[in-house]
This record gives sequence, C-alpha cells and structure tokens, in this order.
Amino acid sequence: MKKKLAYLVASISALSFPVFSYADSPYFSLKDGDGFKRFSVSVGALHVMPQGKAQPININTAVAEGEKTKVGDVQVDSVLNAIDDSASDAEAKKSLLKAAVALDAANLISYEKDEKTYLRANTSGEATINGLDNWQAQGTGLEADDVTTLGIMTNYFFTDNISFEVKAGIPPKVDIQGKGQIYAPLSGIATPTGIGAILNDLPLKDDIFITDLSGHGKVAEARAWTPAFEFQYHFGKTGVNKFRPYVGLGLMYAYFNELEMNSNLEADLIAAGHKIANIKLGEAGKALDGIESTANPKVKLEAKDAFAPVATAGFTYDFNDRWFAVGSISYAHLKGETTITVNDAELGELINAKSDIEINPILGYAGIGYRF
Repeated sequence: MKKKLAYLVASISALSFPVFSYADSPYFSLKDGDGFKRFSVSVGALHVMPQGKAQPININTAVAEGEKTKVGDVQVDSVLNAIDDSASDAEAKKSLLKAAVALDAANLISYEKDEKTYLRANTSGEATINGLDNWQAQGTGLEADDVTTLGIMTNYFFTDNISFEVKAGIPPKVDIQGKGQIYAPLSGIATPTGIGAILNDLPLKDDIFITDLSGHGKVAEARAWTPAFEFQYHFGKTGVNKFRPYVGLGLMYAYFNELEMNSNLEADLIAAGHKIANIKLGEAGKALDGIESTANPKVKLEAKDAFAPVATAGFTYDFNDRWFAVGSISYAHLKGETTITVNDAELGELINAKSDIEINPILGYAGIGYRF
C-alpha cells in the first residue's frame, strides 16, 4: 500500500513539473526581477486611412420579373418617353399614339389636366414589367473617408520580447461618400385596351433615375467602434536598446452605430419607394409620372459587424525605464456590408439595396507611453 502511494505521489509530481518549472523558461517568464516592466499603456493620435474602392450596389425590389400590373391614368409624354427606341417599329408606334390622341375630339382615350395630356385608364390597359426584380448598379458604391481620433494602446508583456496588445480609442464619426448615379432599368410590354387596342403592344424600355450618390455630399455618417488585439514580438532588450522595433499580428472587430443618412438621399429613396408602391397597387402610370402613391415608404440604414486580420510594424523609444514614445503603422483587411431598405407598413419591403464597403484601412499611430 505504501509502495502504491509513493508511486502516486511521484506521478503527480512528474505531471506538475512543467507547470511549476515553466516560470524559469526564458520564453514565458512570470517571475519578478526579470528586468522589464510587465504592463504598458500609451495614448496618442490614431489616423485611419481607408484604402478600399467603391463596390457596385446590388438592388432588389418587390416587383417580380414579368409581373403584370394595371397602368391607370398616365401622361402621354411619359408613355412616349418609355417606348423602347431600339424596337424596329418604335417610331411608328409613337406616331400612331400621337395621332390617336390628336384625333380624339371626344376625349374617349385621353383628357387634358393641368396643361398635360393623359391617357385614360381604360385605354392604357396593362403592362408586363421586367428589370426591377434585381440588378447591379454598375459604377456606384460607397467609400469611407479618412478620420483621426485618440488612440489608446495597452500591452501586457509575457516576456521582454513577447506581448499582447489591445488597441482601442475614442470611436470617431466616419463620413461615408457615395459614387455614381442609380437608375432603375425598367423594361416590358404595355398592352392598351378598348379603343387604344389599335396601338397594339408597346415595347417599353426606360432607365428611371433614382438618385445621384455623388451629388449630395456625404451620403451617411456612422460611429465606428474598431477594437483590436495583437500578439507582438519586440526586438532588442530592455535596459540595453532604447530603440526597439516590433511586429504584430492579430484581429480587429468593427461595429457601427449612430448611422445617419443624408436627408436628400433619403428623400430620393422615398420617391423610389413610391414608384414601386404604385406598380404594386396597379397604378404603374403614376410611377412613370413620378406621382406619390398612397403608401408611406420609410428608409432604414444598417451596417453589419465585421472581423478582419490586422498586422502592425512599429517601434518604441525609451526615455527612461518607464516613459517611452511609440509609433506604428497597421493594416487591416476589413470589409463591411451596408443595407438600405425602403418599407411600407401595408406593402412590406419595397426596395432592398446592399453594398460592400471595402475599408481596408492603414492606421498610423504616434503616442507617448508609460510602463509599470
């Protein structure tokens, strides 16, 4: 029995040996008196310079491909402008429509209102709509501006050379700039009814202007929270080298809140929501005429959280054993996703627009630190 107990004690001692002995390791020292300070903190200017390029915006609407809808009353000029000029009989169709309206002395197919000529609903008939289900707006996108804020870096040193750093700072407000103009690529076939049937089918193709992302100044702003952590290796030795370069590798987390959209852009998106609502409500003519629907579109802007790898090269310069200067350059491969939706309480989601924002920032940091 005593012999078994001795073996048990010996086994436990053997297993415990690495735990008690690693404190003597030159690679991971936890004991006092190793000649370096365990903790450090620095404060300074953090300048963020996004390097990414604008990515095309992907847009979906509630109007399905090939969806049929009534046209309702519509301005004659709106119909003429929407006829597909690339169709072989486009000019003949336009001439026939103009002639039919001009000869309509009894106002059976058209009428005048506010010095404008309208086709009647019983003449305009129905339309089959294509092109609005989903499309990618080429030449458009969003980009983040440069920003400077107060950076705070805290470091815990496992050894004189290996440390773990947490990067933080005062979350800055970041301006988001827009690029390009967005058009809705409407196409389809209009089928007049009643007397208007003499016009036969009308081929439709019209790029409907939605908004100019670069025409309103910044399109939005958001508060950016971007904490990061890194494992770092510091060259040289405390008490020997005042100048010590270092490299680091870690992970950044990006969170955005307090998003605010430019009011002019919001107004353009609400107007686009009315166009989609009119089509869904069987009044496609109002969409062509730019007349508000009976819906109440609301715009919402959201940004997804994101993670990104981050790499750093920097240096410290010791004034004494506690105070030091620090400078670094970091790069994070960061891409975020923004979503803009236009919703109506009755009709649901009318428009959904998604855009990747390639931020990919270079972060320059210069500060003063203290070790303890």
